[in-house]
Amino acid sequence: MTGLSERLKKLRNNHRPKLSQQALSERLGINRATYARYETGDNEPDYDTLEKIAQFYNVSIDFLITGREFEASDEEMWKELLNPKTQLFFKDLKDAPDDKIEELIQFWEFIKNKK
Repeated sequence: MTGLSERLKKLRNNHRPKLSQQALSERLGINRATYARYETGDNEPDYDTLEKIAQFYNVSIDFLITGREFEASDEEMWKELLNPKTQLFFKDLKDAPDDKIEELIQFWEFIKNKK
């Protein structure tokens, strides 16, 4: 989620009236230290938290994640991608070489077809 931390910080700093991390985290119902880690990029919010942040700023989850304002993906897609169970795979997959991705696809097809 490259750029998410920068977008979160920019949204908070540009909000009028300007919000502290403490004030924002209270409005979102999350711990201030947790929110601070989102802005530093040390941690990433789950789907429910992204949804709260998007609603608060009146932006889409797509904008928070991609920075593109005028595209909207299916919210169910984001729920699945940000699910902690599936996120393990996507996190490693984005940096994998093409041959390993192809191998993973073949392995997954084998598992799906296994009786």
